[in-house]
Amino acid sequence: MGTRALYRLYEHRLARQLDPATLPVHVGVILDGHRRFARAEGYEDYAFSYRIGMRKLEEFLGWCGQLGAPAVTAWLLSTDNLSRPADELEPYFCVLGELLARLPRRSAQLGFSLQIIGSLDLLPAELAAAAKGAVASCTGERFRVNLAIGYGGRQEIVDACRALVSDLLARGVPAGELAEHIDVAGVSEHCYTADLPDPDLLIRTSGESRLSGFLLWQSAYAECVFVDPYWPAFRRVDFLRALRDYARRERRFGR
Repeated sequence: MGTRALYRLYEHRLARQLDPATLPVHVGVILDGHRRFARAEGYEDYAFSYRIGMRKLEEFLGWCGQLGAPAVTAWLLSTDNLSRPADELEPYFCVLGELLARLPRRSAQLGFSLQIIGSLDLLPAELAAAAKGAVASCTGERFRVNLAIGYGGRQEIVDACRALVSDLLARGVPAGELAEHIDVAGVSEHCYTADLPDPDLLIRTSGESRLSGFLLWQSAYAECVFVDPYWPAFRRVDFLRALRDYARRERRFGR
């Protein structure tokens, strides 16, 4: 029996072992390792690995849809990434545009709605417009997909606090009393993902064991799984193993 057939059998076995009641409601994923994958595979530029990675994301959304995950947040581009040289960023912007153009069709197939979290004003105008168009066109109701593009976790918290203060002032709270009205619930209500439950499971690929600012506020009690494969090489069996690991943990929520 070939390796591919063995993996399929193993995947089937893992999937059968998963109890739907133990699966995460909100999955976050950091798509890390595109450039290292390109170097390891001997590609002359990164664009090819970026394209493989975005196709992998589409596969990943299909896997999540099959398992009935109600929400998925994928980090595609950080605010720190935007400081990279133009010869690295421009190919990635192009690949992101291609992904956004394909997502409405994938939404029709899989049934997801789409939101972009992050600062679209930091992106090239054409890419920002493509992101807004994809959001308007992806209107499924089976599950929700968030794409974090131009996203930074610290900036999200700053934006949430600013929005909360503005809301309090609009409601007539005197400036001298603002501090008394700023609490955990108020900040949470103004985060980018306020309409979703906090992530239960966060996955990062490429062997890095840190969150790098991903959903800092929301991930306080998330379970983290760090896996070795670079994102373009991430397989369904790796995802199923992460879910199995998550299901075996006893979640304490700080207690």
